[in-house]
Amino acid sequence: MSDEVEPGFVRVRLDLSYDGKDFSGWAKQATRRTVQGELESALQTVMRLAEPVGLTVAGRTDAGVHARGQVAHFDLPEAVWAEHADKLLRRLAGRLPHDVRVWKVAEAPAGFNARFSAIWRRYAYRVGDQKGGVDPLRRGHVLWHDWTLDVDAMNEASKALLGEHDFAAYCKKREGATTIRTLQRLSWERAEDGIVTATVRADAFCHNMVRSLVGALLHVGDGHRPVEWPGKVLAAGVRDSSVHVVRPHGLTLEEVGYPADDQLAERSRQARNVRTLPGAAGCC
Repeated sequence: MSDEVEPGFVRVRLDLSYDGKDFSGWAKQATRRTVQGELESALQTVMRLAEPVGLTVAGRTDAGVHARGQVAHFDLPEAVWAEHADKLLRRLAGRLPHDVRVWKVAEAPAGFNARFSAIWRRYAYRVGDQKGGVDPLRRGHVLWHDWTLDVDAMNEASKALLGEHDFAAYCKKREGATTIRTLQRLSWERAEDGIVTATVRADAFCHNMVRSLVGALLHVGDGHRPVEWPGKVLAAGVRDSSVHVVRPHGLTLEEVGYPADDQLAERSRQARNVRTLPGAAGCC
């Protein structure tokens, strides 16, 4: 499968952010408000297109999840791009609702695919464990946990989850999709204001993976489960009813990483291959 753009077209990269509170996720739905729906409508309007563009996104966030460093792309006829390139960013600012912003619009390098060319996605999940609750000005982005958290214990428990594994125990299974992922970073830090932030980075994530991992590690941090428990859940390879999927509002897609321009096409090709673990038979 190739990411070559059709002759006469230009691939355009968008860098954007949004507050997920009032969105039913990224993906367009006929009867619900979504980020993709708002963006495609705005792009069609400001460029006076007969048909909406089709956006491809780096990470399809769920309802209520925020993004600070989301990336998407779409293809445009060269003549349309030439006409609107210099004015598109400002016009989008005037047309889009205030809870979604596009920060950069640029012609993408050859081989770029917002989804398949990415080599990692970095999320942050923010938790407050102060007895009085969460600062009202941050309540839409921080989960309140009514138990004091031991950050050292959470970091220790996180170590067993790093690396390439089948994360079936922490994912909502989708037909035909693998749950094998490479978790590159999972760490916890308490800031001076008391907010505890999980930084989670992987080559890709399966459905509900970050929120499930956070849910399991909160059980360790508040003393309800031992440090070894999240690793044992992972090794079991099946969903555990004790692992709660935490609420979406604490989660933010912070950044998407891409390789050098001359490696984009190859990365896109590799990412489309369904992975199996060593020794695994067939496809998951």
